[in-house]
This record gives sequence, structure tokens and C-alpha cells, in this order.
Amino acid sequence: MEKYYTSLTGRIFDIRRFSIHDGDGIRTTIFLKGCPLKCVWCQNPEGISPEEHLIHFENKCINCELCIKKCSNKSIIRENNKICVVQDKCTDEQNKIATDICPTGALTMDSKNYTLDEVIEIALKDKVFFKYGGGVTLSGGEPLYQKEFVVALLKMLKEAGINTAIETSLFVPTEYIIEALPYLDTIFADLKVFDNDKHKVFTGVGNELIKKNIKFILESNKKDNVIIRTPLIPQFTATKNNIYDISGYISSIYSKARYELLNYNPLAKSKYNLINNLDYCFEENPKMYTETQMEEFYYIAYSAGIENLVK
Repeated sequence: MEKYYTSLTGRIFDIRRFSIHDGDGIRTTIFLKGCPLKCVWCQNPEGISPEEHLIHFENKCINCELCIKKCSNKSIIRENNKICVVQDKCTDEQNKIATDICPTGALTMDSKNYTLDEVIEIALKDKVFFKYGGGVTLSGGEPLYQKEFVVALLKMLKEAGINTAIETSLFVPTEYIIEALPYLDTIFADLKVFDNDKHKVFTGVGNELIKKNIKFILESNKKDNVIIRTPLIPQFTATKNNIYDISGYISSIYSKARYELLNYNPLAKSKYNLINNLDYCFEENPKMYTETQMEEFYYIAYSAGIENLVK
């Protein structure tokens, strides 16, 4: 391992051990901060900004107001009878004072910088479980937003004999993917919206680069290790035309392409209370799709040429 890798750090907002939803087997999922997309339905809004932020958990707060009294620049205030963090006034010094003084941990930073060795040490704690099909999954945010750290981490994981997976939007330079592919066992790649104009409106970016990278990985020697995913968001992605067009596109590149339709997750809305100036796309939160409704979506994918639907 090159010497300069020892100085690399990655900004991580969550490490979830014993996960069974981010790949095969029992996995340790590492959520890296920063994403070039700003999906209006984002499931991990705390991972969009690459910067560290002070956040307030209302359910832990005992309203002692020590944070307000010690905050000299009014970056923590009471508004509408709630403690609020004014992000654009926060400083490193004030953040440290706030997190140190809060007696219940209601004020905390939303992420932390880890060295490669620290992450590997955490992953190795669960290696005994990985022999039954598990491993480490890198998620986010967009993991490849922190490309140098991620590629180095993937190399170290493979050297340690650990299965690797990534969950990516693919809105990154193709060169980043080329660097990471040799060290990946599974690639979960999102194609959320097929229409480019709608993609721009819903995510803030176009999808030309994403489609280019999907074509690249589905024509690579890792094509059988790729799973293309579409999160089913009512009114946005969960439409007949969108699923049909995505299914037709990926199956035209590789007839055996694996495709997964992810049911809507209503739990994401609660996270938006922690993020200033970021609104969720639904005022009234929809429910998950029923089994019958999911079967209807599956039928659309099959009719457009998908042979390998992941359920």
C-alpha cells in the first residue's frame, strides 16, 4: 500500500453493522458524505452536503438552553419553541462548545473523518460473519465523490479477503469507475429517471453521464455483477413509462442485465427535520407499495425485455 494512503481520510456519516439490505449476507455498510445529486426524495439527506454540520436531535433535548447561553454568535437559537442550529453562522469553535456542553448528546456533528486503518479495523470486527456471503458495502451520499479514499479502501478490503459492494449514482467521471471496478464484487447503480429533462428537475443534474457509465459497466467484464436499481417514488419515478424506458434501455445493452425495483421507503421523511433549508418532496407521506402493486411494476419491466429481475 502506497505511503500516502496513510494520510487519507474519508468523511463518513454512518457505519451500519449487521445490515442485510445492502447486498448479499450480513454486511457492514459505510455511508460516505457528499453527493452531486440533490434528489427531491433523497433517502439520506444528511449525506448530500460534503461538509460537516452541527445537528440537533429534538427527542434527546431537555431544553436546558446551555447551548444558547454559551453560543456567542447566535448560531444556536430558540425559534418556534424549538432549538435551532443556524448553519451559516456555525464555526468549528462554536460547534465544539455546543457538543461538549450538551448533557444529553442532542447536539452532535453529522459526520466524522476516519482514516483507512480505522475503517478497516471496524470492518474486520465482523469478518467472521462475512464468510457466509457478507462483506462491506460503500454507500452514501455518493461514495465515489471521495474517490481517492474509496479506491484505497476497496484495495485494502480486498487484500483483507473481504467481499465488496458499492451503491452509486454513477454521476462521476468514467475514469473513477475504471479505477474502482477491479476491487468491486458487486455494483449497485441507480437509474432513477430515464427522461433527461425530468431527471434534471428531480435530481438537479442530467442523466447523460449516468447512462454513459451504465453502458460502460454493462459492457465490462463485471456486467454480471451489476444490479441497476430504480427507487419507486410515487409521482416521480414509479410510472409505467419510466420503468418501461429504463428496462428497455438496460436490456438493449445487455440482455441478461439485472434490474431491481426498490419499494418506496416512507421512513426517509423523518430525517428532514435535521436538515436546515431542505424540504421533502411530499407534504403527506405516501405508503409503501403493496405486493400486488409491486407485481404490476415487475410486469412492466418484463414486458420491456428484462429477464433477470431482482426481487
